[in-house]
Amino acid sequence: MLRSSIGRLRLLSIVEGISYLLLLFIAMPLKYLAGIPEVVSVVGAAHGALFVLYILAAVHVKFEHRKTILWGIYAFILSFIPFGTFYLDKQLKHEQ
Repeated sequence: MLRSSIGRLRLLSIVEGISYLLLLFIAMPLKYLAGIPEVVSVVGAAHGALFVLYILAAVHVKFEHRKTILWGIYAFILSFIPFGTFYLDKQLKHEQ
């Protein structure tokens, strides 16, 4: 899976999607409902790093596979939608 740029993007889309869900549905409620803001600091930092890697991997796939700019924008927008990166992974699975 890690040998191709699409495989790396697929892996990062899954890991980044999990980190986003952890941030939204575990860390944020713990911060605002339980008063534990430290969880957001840790999960948020990890998610931020994974988001940057996801974007870099998407840009790499865009140029290596000569995808359109609309595809790049699409991959970017999906990263803001909960479960969006899992949808991108499903689409990339057919290309790999």
